Amino acid sequence: MKDFVIPAIDLKEGKVVRLFKGDFDRVKVYPSSPQEMAELFQELGFKRIHVVDLEGSLQGVPANLRSIRLIRRAFSGTLQVGGGIRSLKSCQILDKEGVDFFVVGTLALREPQVFEEVLSYFPHRVILAVDAKGGRVAVGGWKDRSSLSPEELASLYEGKPLWGYLYTNIDRDGTLEGVDPQPYLEFKRHFRKPLLASGGVASVEDIRKLVGVVEGVVVGKAIYEGKIRLEELL
Repeated sequence: MKDFVIPAIDLKEGKVVRLFKGDFDRVKVYPSSPQEMAELFQELGFKRIHVVDLEGSLQGVPANLRSIRLIRRAFSGTLQVGGGIRSLKSCQILDKEGVDFFVVGTLALREPQVFEEVLSYFPHRVILAVDAKGGRVAVGGWKDRSSLSPEELASLYEGKPLWGYLYTNIDRDGTLEGVDPQPYLEFKRHFRKPLLASGGVASVEDIRKLVGVVEGVVVGKAIYEGKIRLEELL
């Protein structure tokens, strides 16, 4: 299961945090440093880490580069980073830090020409962030809800050189309410590229529900709150 689970490290002011439904006013800070968590995930043999630059998502540029650099030094597996990646330059900066995949959402919706430029420059290294709130795609650090459904956004780029998609159910993110496989099943009916799921995982059973539905699941709060013991995943 360690090949299927992607532990998350959300960064704010250089610290590991978790938000409740993406609300920056409902943030919990955890005592372990980003580097310590990356070292733990490395030691346990996880293959991929998902990093979110929360301040970057609001500012529109990467804001936690030092922490990302420390995570990269501590973790030899695949590193995917999202939050504030809204230009080719930001991808180039993260590329120099050793980031493997760029998780991009807002740019794809607001500046499609620039997004396609990024895809051309970094083919098959971009994961389209499909962040859904109330059935509609949210962008700008999840502050702004668009009129597009997840499927409508993804359909714009299915034929482009994306690696795949990260579908986050914002309504469940950070809630520990459990996963709802249905949105992912519906999404997979339309698209062939790999799909990663995120939002609501509260138990190993939740993870099992997604096996065979998606290619991987991002797990954050359930790990930090001890709802899932990392040993269970091994």
